[in-house]
Amino acid sequence: MEAAGHHHRHHHHLQNHPASASVEASDRFPQWSLQETKEFLAIRAELDQSFMETKRNKLLWEVISTRMREKGFNRSSEQCKCKWKNLVTRYKGCGTIEAEAARQHFPFYDELQAIFTARMQSILCSESEGGGATASRKKSAVPGAGQFSSDEEEDIEENELDEKYSVRKKKKVKTGSGTGGSTSGGNDNVKEMLEDFMRQQLQMEMQWREALESRENERRSKEMEWRQAMEALEKERIMMERRWREREEQRRMREEARAEKRDALITALLNKLRREGQM
Repeated sequence: MEAAGHHHRHHHHLQNHPASASVEASDRFPQWSLQETKEFLAIRAELDQSFMETKRNKLLWEVISTRMREKGFNRSSEQCKCKWKNLVTRYKGCGTIEAEAARQHFPFYDELQAIFTARMQSILCSESEGGGATASRKKSAVPGAGQFSSDEEEDIEENELDEKYSVRKKKKVKTGSGTGGSTSGGNDNVKEMLEDFMRQQLQMEMQWREALESRENERRSKEMEWRQAMEALEKERIMMERRWREREEQRRMREEARAEKRDALITALLNKLRREGQM
């Protein structure tokens, strides 16, 4: 009864003070489309295990931002992080309603459900491999520990979500080889992600340079074609002007010839009239 009352009060709290409103306000325009959000969730699902293994998630969000740009969506790492918090908050808000109603209320319910289901299965497998007694002590010491990434833990504390999803932050405990192995694994993972990120950056830079060189070659080709077209037009203009002058010269010569003939005819006629008058 007490748990049910807590869920009811929490649901009422979400209705009167929706946590998604503050997160939604941080999203930059243009708004996220349906296809863009699906692509984002697919990338986030692939990297979910990496988010669970390290506290330094800034580099991972940069990787997601880069992969989004490769798919044609220009989103910064901060926009991706805020979008994820918003989606998780909306998913948690569907915890008290039926799955079918949740799908109608939240179109990405299945995608988030798949991510958290896969995460829980991974946690259970890790606990079973780590030994029953040790796993029980860890589970009892930190309820729900490991179920959320560091970003989600911060978001849960800020919005005061219910006990099913709230997680107390783990205290750093130095326990010899166990902690050392985890730190080493986390550092290796971060190093691998950093190398992958740098490779992607170099690849993008090479593609950008190739595109720039291709545009420059295309510009030079068009400029050469334009110059050749202008030269051809200039030659044609000169030829037309030359033909016009030749025709004008021929016309002038014909006019002069006709004038000479007319003058000769008039002179002959006058001479004939004079001779007839003298006779």
